[in-house]
Amino acid sequence: MQARSIRSLWFVLLVFLGTVGVARFGIAGTRADAGALTQVEFSLDRPIDAAAAPVVLASTRGLFRAEGLNVTTTVATDTTDALARVAVGTTQLALVDINALIRFRDQPGAPPIKAVFVLFDKAAYAFIARKSRGINALADIEGKTIGVTDGDLSIKLWPALARRNKLQLKTVKLQQIGPAVREPMLSAGQLDAISGLSYLSAIDLRDRGIPAGDITVLRFADYGCAAYGKVLIVNPEFAADKPAAVKAFVRAVIAGLRLTIKAPAQAVDDVLAQMDNGSRAVELERLQAVLSDNILTSEVKQSGIGGIDPVRFETSLDQIAEGFKFRKRPTAADIFDDSFLPPAGDRKITQAE
Repeated sequence: MQARSIRSLWFVLLVFLGTVGVARFGIAGTRADAGALTQVEFSLDRPIDAAAAPVVLASTRGLFRAEGLNVTTTVATDTTDALARVAVGTTQLALVDINALIRFRDQPGAPPIKAVFVLFDKAAYAFIARKSRGINALADIEGKTIGVTDGDLSIKLWPALARRNKLQLKTVKLQQIGPAVREPMLSAGQLDAISGLSYLSAIDLRDRGIPAGDITVLRFADYGCAAYGKVLIVNPEFAADKPAAVKAFVRAVIAGLRLTIKAPAQAVDDVLAQMDNGSRAVELERLQAVLSDNILTSEVKQSGIGGIDPVRFETSLDQIAEGFKFRKRPTAADIFDDSFLPPAGDRKITQAE
């Protein structure tokens, strides 16, 4: 996300946000029958797919309602839009990339939005490449051309990744491309690699017919990137006024994650019911990748889902700072509030759920 786009959204969306239509999904219940339930507006930052299964199941399986919440879910235009909606209170919570939140909070006048739950313990940032183009490991990126879309957060951490792995930045050409042509250009051999999210591009390329054996997924996390990924963020006024509702929302998402892990195929069916023309095979593969690569990490299996390690967080800030000049470097407490998390024992989660 570019600083310019953040600043633009901040002023424009304050005026127009309430008039923009968004897609809605899930079993939210009508306001008439909500009774004593607390109304919550929630936003995803991208079109629904299997990566959002824990939240989808919290809605479709009645987990939000069991926690006393009447949740309406909308799909924002992008991460920038989702952050802006939470900033002005159009939605109370959203699922966004924590690294986008960090950059947003560094802008003048940005409200004190905080993350309250980490869903992706590891960011899904990756280079996706073709082995037939001679790329099998990160070192093979030197001398290659990488397609990069505007606002792509993964490439923001490329300077730190290159330094950590002793690679020469100047030898790598970054070519700006549109999101719609990213995978097609790689498929056609017009690029050596693309930057993006492992659970999106890599799987979409296989769906386009590229043999799995010809695809290299260079996950940044495997090469020393300390970044966390998707987190739940909350509007500060809502958090102060209704902390019990925020805690209930987090509990419901954890319960949805447990159901997702226990029966991923059934979870994908719930997701497909909210999608247009989704492929069951593709979304099941996507969900399995997200669970194994981003959610059920060794750290989560040891310490539980949802929290952050302050030392690792500082390392992630160091890495961001290699390609981004902070106006004021944040602390972990500036970005993350752990007071809405259930006790550690209730956050233990494994693949065997």
